[in-house]
Amino acid sequence: MTAPQPEAYCTMDTTGLLTELVATSTVSGDPAPQRLTMNTVLSLLRARTPMLTVEGDTDGPHPWMLITNEAPPETTRLMFACHVDTVPPGDLKHWQFDPFVADIEDGVLRGRGTSDMKAGLVAATAAVLNAIHDGVPVAFLLTSDEEIGSLGAQAARHAVADCSVGAVVVPEATGNRVHLGHRGALWVDVFTAGVAAHGSTPQRGESAIFKLVDVLARAKEELPLASDAFLGAETFNVGLIDGGSAPNIVPDAAHVVIDHRTVGDGRDLLAWWRDQPEVDRIDARIDLPGVRTTPDNNWISALPNPVAAEPVTYFTDASILAAAAPSAPIVVWGPGTPALMHAADESVSLAELDAAVAAYGAVTRAWPTVD
Repeated sequence: MTAPQPEAYCTMDTTGLLTELVATSTVSGDPAPQRLTMNTVLSLLRARTPMLTVEGDTDGPHPWMLITNEAPPETTRLMFACHVDTVPPGDLKHWQFDPFVADIEDGVLRGRGTSDMKAGLVAATAAVLNAIHDGVPVAFLLTSDEEIGSLGAQAARHAVADCSVGAVVVPEATGNRVHLGHRGALWVDVFTAGVAAHGSTPQRGESAIFKLVDVLARAKEELPLASDAFLGAETFNVGLIDGGSAPNIVPDAAHVVIDHRTVGDGRDLLAWWRDQPEVDRIDARIDLPGVRTTPDNNWISALPNPVAAEPVTYFTDASILAAAAPSAPIVVWGPGTPALMHAADESVSLAELDAAVAAYGAVTRAWPTVD
């Protein structure tokens, strides 16, 4: 495949669409604005190409939508898979601008979700629009609540499995470099139990918080973290912690949420937490497998952008898609800066967005058309 030309193949107003999407707060867990964003994209496509098939659940707690064009039932499709949710903006004092103002300064569009992953969503929309115009069989998957466990993708996996997917692009922020996988994610709720007593006589009680502190200190030294030649090393992070009910009461309950990034199936990690004497109970909040695509693939070899040797550090909906479409190569590849994902002052270069539109256009034009 020859490299795409600098000019964008699509005449769609990509900057205008990105501005509209970023100005809409679509924080994970709130289905209404996520549903609105999906319908905005669908309305744009239908205005240009009315003959579309739409499957999905936009009324449920984790909306999703699968958009396809006309093609014979067993036609192999090129899929673009995008989540529409974002993480919260956090404390606004850390931002130099309104995270939902979606303004442009020096060729950079600023706001929450620009890099993760609304720029990728816009580039994918342009690619799908061009593909449909050219008779290329495509599938456009829009999901919700990716940031809290790929919940929309999990709800949509049966539709992906029935879709005859030939390859998948997940347009997350990679600086437009192609990546072939990522570690999995295992989020575990760990609970400790104690005995309440007056804070002036702590010897009469048993502190659940002290128990939790003890087990977390041990985890730093003893947690069985594995490693993999491609995916890298497993990690764990203490993401949330709470316990107790008042300063003058010995706490009878404490709780922590652990974020593991995994290279295996997580069974050894779960067993370690379960076996600690201080732990009363554990629950796996999310358990997503790692993803790896072999570079020894003709479609991968023909992609116009360079393929990175390393995986991305974060998880994506690819964890679900790889299981739903096991024979399809999956790449994580899109505009945006990984270091700005989930950070204050998130932004994306419009030149990078244009480059993604051009590259995706080259990929869709190289996909076999429907006779």
